[in-house]
Amino acid sequence: MTSSLGEVLIEFRAISRSFGEQSVLRDVSFSVRRGETLVLIGESGCGKSVSLKLMMALMEPTSGRILWDGQDAWSLNEQERNRQRLRFGYLFQGAALFDSLNIFDNVAFGLRQNTDLPHSQIQDIVFERLQEVGLRKNVCRQKPAELSGGMKKRVGLARALAMSPDIMFYDEPTTGLDPIMTDVINELIVQTRVRRPVTSVVVTHEMRTVEKVADNVIMLYPLARLEPDESQVVFSGTRAEAFQSNNPRVSQFIRGEAGDRMDELSLQRKQTVRDSATPSAA
Repeated sequence: MTSSLGEVLIEFRAISRSFGEQSVLRDVSFSVRRGETLVLIGESGCGKSVSLKLMMALMEPTSGRILWDGQDAWSLNEQERNRQRLRFGYLFQGAALFDSLNIFDNVAFGLRQNTDLPHSQIQDIVFERLQEVGLRKNVCRQKPAELSGGMKKRVGLARALAMSPDIMFYDEPTTGLDPIMTDVINELIVQTRVRRPVTSVVVTHEMRTVEKVADNVIMLYPLARLEPDESQVVFSGTRAEAFQSNNPRVSQFIRGEAGDRMDELSLQRKQTVRDSATPSAA
């Protein structure tokens, strides 16, 4: 990308996305600026991971526009859109390594598919990226099944970084990891930004990740728990503002408090009892 520091790289303009009759995102708008680490938080099912896939144009919005450097991503022809996607790196929630390939071939995959680099140069890049995420060369001959969850995440990050992306997407990068490995992954996200001018978008509900890596935070809320006229973006601001927010939806989520949810569950139970006690129509 050639845009200057702070310029908008990706923009959601009134994005909605439905799967059949199930709406996941409704009229969502926000921007990702060069150099920032933007963290998307919110309950499961609120559309965080779907938002990442929409940002990469891996799926098309039901309505609204996704802009890359001010240009509608879906106005591009397929060849150009695929070429533009090479600017993006993606760390999948489960690492998504190729089980049949060894670790070297996993990390080298994108380079072999999308460049004409000689083997010697690809080898150097693979070794460098593995070293960056704290793995030694001797891991190269192993298969993903031989690695721990934390090691798989690090290999997935090395594979994403091998293409020297301008923007990194992290989908629940610490899910299923112990506290120490969670901090390792968080630190690698920070170091990745320090080493290279990369913009990052992180999806998580791990508050330690938010504290460690976020510049700005957006919180999405499940549509099923919103009124038709309520915005799905219940918070947008800095990390400090998020942790100091007086919005009960935000503060309860950040502190991990049940809050109003217990009242909702109580009402649901009472409604279930009433429904079961009501005689069915003949």
